[in-house]
Amino acid sequence: MALQATMRKFEIVLAHADKELYETLELRVAQHPSEHLRYLVARVLARAFEHAEGLDFSKGGLSDTSEPALIQRDLRGDLVAWIEVGEPSADRLHKATKACKRVVVYTWKAPALREAIAERGVHRAETIEIVELPQDFLDQVAATVERQNHWDISVTGGVIYLTIKDQLYTC
Repeated sequence: MALQATMRKFEIVLAHADKELYETLELRVAQHPSEHLRYLVARVLARAFEHAEGLDFSKGGLSDTSEPALIQRDLRGDLVAWIEVGEPSADRLHKATKACKRVVVYTWKAPALREAIAERGVHRAETIEIVELPQDFLDQVAATVERQNHWDISVTGGVIYLTIKDQLYTC
């Protein structure tokens, strides 16, 4: 018998001053049985920070190797943004930069990822946006994740302030 995904709910009050984005998001996120909580937290943060029309989690989830963690399409269905989480392979990013103008990676392994991109000679490597989320920050937040979560996120001057149950986490 295959293990089932764990459904998690996130109510996120987002105040992203750097992008002039102020929203309340209600997300239902399926956590794959093999998905580490660190990856889940990074995926949810990426979804919040990239919030825009047409943005959603990939349909196949972690088991779908043809799509990124998050994908944004316009009203015609054309690809607008390819957003990866973790440490995608340089070959995968090469494919992404050929398929889409905007490629973003939310990672806790930025130096290794930058090195792999340079070694591979990834197409349009200079256009890939890499957002580094410190591993210890992700692990601290992961320790608080429950089935129902309420997060208050403020981003100003590139600093993330995340409040969960009166506890402040920053990076």
